[in-house]
Amino acid sequence: MVVTPAPRRLNDMMQTGLGFVRTPSLARNLAGLMTLALLCLLVINIVTFAMIRQTADYSRQTVNAMSSRVISEQIMTLFVDAETGHRGFLLTQESQYLIVHDRAMEALPGALADLDRITVPYPDQNARVQELRALAGERLARMSTGIDLARAGRLPEAVALLRTGQGKVLMDAMRAKMEEIDAFEQARVEDLTEASERSGRITLAVNTVGGVFIIVLAIISLMLIRRYLAELARARDMMAQANELLESKVAERTTSLRRANDEIQRFAYIVSHDLRAPLVNVMGYTSELEEAGKALTRQIEQIEASAPELLDEEAVQAVREDVPEAIGFVRASTAKMDRLINAILKLSREGRRRLVSEPVSMTDMVRNIADSVNHQTEAANAEIVVASLPDIESDRLSLEQIFGNLIDNAVKYLDHSREGLIHIDGRTTSGGMVEYRIRDNGRGIDPKDHERIFELFRRSGRQDRQGEGLGLAFVRNAVRRLGGDIRVESELGKGSTFYLVFPKRLVIEQGEGE
Repeated sequence: MVVTPAPRRLNDMMQTGLGFVRTPSLARNLAGLMTLALLCLLVINIVTFAMIRQTADYSRQTVNAMSSRVISEQIMTLFVDAETGHRGFLLTQESQYLIVHDRAMEALPGALADLDRITVPYPDQNARVQELRALAGERLARMSTGIDLARAGRLPEAVALLRTGQGKVLMDAMRAKMEEIDAFEQARVEDLTEASERSGRITLAVNTVGGVFIIVLAIISLMLIRRYLAELARARDMMAQANELLESKVAERTTSLRRANDEIQRFAYIVSHDLRAPLVNVMGYTSELEEAGKALTRQIEQIEASAPELLDEEAVQAVREDVPEAIGFVRASTAKMDRLINAILKLSREGRRRLVSEPVSMTDMVRNIADSVNHQTEAANAEIVVASLPDIESDRLSLEQIFGNLIDNAVKYLDHSREGLIHIDGRTTSGGMVEYRIRDNGRGIDPKDHERIFELFRRSGRQDRQGEGLGLAFVRNAVRRLGGDIRVESELGKGSTFYLVFPKRLVIEQGEGE
């Protein structure tokens, strides 16, 4: 009887057990199914979007056709009113009938123009409208002639003109033309309705087929996962048999993992709480190096005075030029690191600050901010114009920081080749929102950087102004905390416009900012 050594037997059992768990194969299958599902959803979305746009176009055309029919009926009603007023005046000589006639005469040109405008995209229909307008013009001219004759005391001539029957002929021709126009629009409405219903059926069919396909993919995925879980359970049973042989290994691995975990925790503590400590050390040692450099410089000066032949030129250059330059670079880097740490801590603290909603007079607040940078605008030959702004109820401190940052940026990046102008206005929009605009005629921002400027440590254009690329990231974070949004429109050399949208009243959820 051959006895397999424990380590070898353990290795064989582990390989056998792990052989059942085909994780890469499962991952590939699931990834493939997920890709098919996403492609299916993409097709459904594309088709649905296309059908929605088509349906919207059908709806627009239907509204257009219905409007044409309504205007046609309105025109006929106006002609009837004009005809009634005309006949009433000729029969009674009472001017009150002319009120109805004149009102209809005033409204008819506008109605005919509306019908003409609506039917322009349809040449055949527009040709009918032109024919109608010609008939209408002739009929209106005859009515005007009759009224003028009656007013001139030539009533018999006016009545004779009426009795010729030509007016009825024109009205009948107009009614016939109206019926043609209405029939065309009715047919168009029916065609559009059928096309809209067809689009709806196509959309429903595509969504149904896609839904069934996704359900099938989900079922296949569940079957694969179930098979995988069954294999995993079998492997677990086989691995359980090797537990006794693994006790020492597990204890060793556990100790290593615990040690690694402790190291990770210590590292996390250092990163989160003691990030400034090494920076302070570097700054301190830099100062010591600077003092040491001064001491070496004094020593070299003494040697130069007593025995210059002992000095090496490279050593002198290193002490007098290379070392001070390196120390300067270190100081600049540590100063930048210190500013970054302070900025990140400020951003973190602001994100944890509890918001307080209160009524804010935006006009007064923004004008105070503009006044606070008055010395900068005067130096830059610029002007800040603050229009009357709609008030909101929000967190005052956050609003001051948001507008302060944006106004400061507008002043900082003015184009000094022309007089600077910063204009701030606002308006109330629909849905209980308020929009503010900050426009300037400064350098402008490249379109490819419109989103980048709101990212941490990202800046755009020439880097000839102080800053770490955190201002606009802070602004966007603050705006979003207030339930708003920010976007920018800008073009290089023409200036920028920042749009801020806030709710009219900030609703603070329980626990916000705590």
